[in-house]
Amino acid sequence: MRLNYYPPCQKPDLTFGTGPHCDPTSLTILHQDHVHGLQVFVDNQWRSISPNPKAFVVNIGDTFMALSNNRYKSCLHRAVVNSKSERKSLAFFLCPKKDRVVKPPRELLDSNTPRRYPDFTWSMLLEFTQKHYRADMHTLQAFTDWLTNKPIQ
Repeated sequence: MRLNYYPPCQKPDLTFGTGPHCDPTSLTILHQDHVHGLQVFVDNQWRSISPNPKAFVVNIGDTFMALSNNRYKSCLHRAVVNSKSERKSLAFFLCPKKDRVVKPPRELLDSNTPRRYPDFTWSMLLEFTQKHYRADMHTLQAFTDWLTNKPIQ
């Protein structure tokens, strides 16, 4: 669990609270205060998510995307700051056990839907994100390439 704090910024267009990213986790459950700041990338544009202090935002992460064999997609998102108000959020990250093998159930695979990602463990993905993460790459695809010994672009 993590408490996020974004102070007001006099020039909010010059900085991010957090840059664009997909969570490597299975799920992220986020509680926001009443201040705008969470944005998701949909249809090639950033869209603000209206905060509702009585609700949770649930993001699919890269691990869940791999478990579902791409049936459910990881959500590209970011947090932006503003010039007037501080913003707080509370994030709970649901992750597999570090040594648990991540792979989709057989029921999601057939000749029309082949495997998209090789087997991996949470500790392997965590190591990759800590060593090689960049906001400009699709982390799960870059991780898959790394696992199969392809160079990281």
